Amino acid sequence: MQCNLRTPFSYPKEIRLRKSWEFDTVFRTKGRLRGQLVRLLYVQAPDGKTRWGLAVGKRLAKANGRVHGRRLLREAIRRLHPWVRQGLWIVASLSETGLTAPAPLVYQDLRRLLLSRGLLTDVPAEPLWNP
Repeated sequence: MQCNLRTPFSYPKEIRLRKSWEFDTVFRTKGRLRGQLVRLLYVQAPDGKTRWGLAVGKRLAKANGRVHGRRLLREAIRRLHPWVRQGLWIVASLSETGLTAPAPLVYQDLRRLLLSRGLLTDVPAEPLWNP
């Protein structure tokens, strides 16, 4: 595992998509994956750094439900980021059923989607879920 973050499972600003044009770039691409709970959009990063964005739509839930959904996604991303292939911008969003799913299931769905397209490298055999 090669990770140059402060701690291996942190979620600092350096790995987040923050600008609207970055999200627009990802949303206008063809790289899309859909799982039971998680949807992923991805594109090759122009800057060569892997960064993540979170999107939970207003139509899915009220504010407290959307905040909960972002927390679920952030936790799954935080645990998987060190093994994601470099040079991608990825936006993750939850489906309506994902908002009510337990965090380990969201993690497993995200992990399965990333593995299906070869976006994970040197992933541990055991899922990293020890709450």
